[in-house]
Amino acid sequence: MTTNTESSTETVSKPAGGPTPDANASAPAPATRSYRAVCFDLDGTLLPLDLDVFLQRYFSALGKVAVRSGADPSAFKAGMDAGVRAMAMHDDGCPNDQAFWRHFFAEVDPGSCDWNAVFAAFYEGPFGEIGADVVPDPAAARAVETLRKKGYPLALTTMPMFPIEGVKWRLTWAGVDVDAFVRITAYDNSTATKPHAIYYAENLAALGVDGKDVLMVGNNTVEDLSFMQLGADAFLVTDYMLNPSGMDVNEVRHGTLAEFADWVETLPICENPAVDVRRGLIAREESEAVLVENERAALQDGGARR
Repeated sequence: MTTNTESSTETVSKPAGGPTPDANASAPAPATRSYRAVCFDLDGTLLPLDLDVFLQRYFSALGKVAVRSGADPSAFKAGMDAGVRAMAMHDDGCPNDQAFWRHFFAEVDPGSCDWNAVFAAFYEGPFGEIGADVVPDPAAARAVETLRKKGYPLALTTMPMFPIEGVKWRLTWAGVDVDAFVRITAYDNSTATKPHAIYYAENLAALGVDGKDVLMVGNNTVEDLSFMQLGADAFLVTDYMLNPSGMDVNEVRHGTLAEFADWVETLPICENPAVDVRRGLIAREESEAVLVENERAALQDGGARR
């Protein structure tokens, strides 16, 4: 992720390039099992989003707020690059927000402005305008509401590089109820990012379930489907699919978001939902134990089943 601060006139909902779903492909087969929890990606899955356009707008808008507040533009860009890179790569068990600020302030003078106020003001106003032209896909809310009615606990396992305010805005753009989720990952309650297995392990720990009891719904064959290494089942949403691994998507259940919304209608009622789900940080020691246990179980079971 780079901090390109040039604005874009492209719509944030314009589909990204990449493989086009086969219009003649059959719909996913009806569900044959239940789950204890369902995990959702956000950008490109529930939220129809061209990620490149979104990031261009994000860094441009945030940069303008920072410069107006007295920040040096070059130092700010260097700080953002360093902070984002640190969140993606650190492995010290600290929350992502701490990794971000530590590396951000290695490039930026902490006293150059009131940084807490700068970021708070940005997420209260300008951030919300970035997605003003997003056209929500009604299938997102339909799928979420169907799962809620069937009793499935839902976790939003979105890339945890934003404060919770930024995540809530994006759910609003998607037309999805924030309160539908028992856990939402953000940069202050996560110690890793996708596609690292430890990120998914800490979410299993928070949910109190095994990987085999979870359905992961996402659009990225690497960032989202890496959860399958811990035994999770998966549904690959193809509208904005990203396939950096070049995998054969026929190896996993897949379809458009509308087809996913239809498919969840075939799921049985959730009879054994995850309970006492934790919203906050999970100790690294607990996450590592969950990681080892679920990787071993997934290997013994031959991986997640379609």
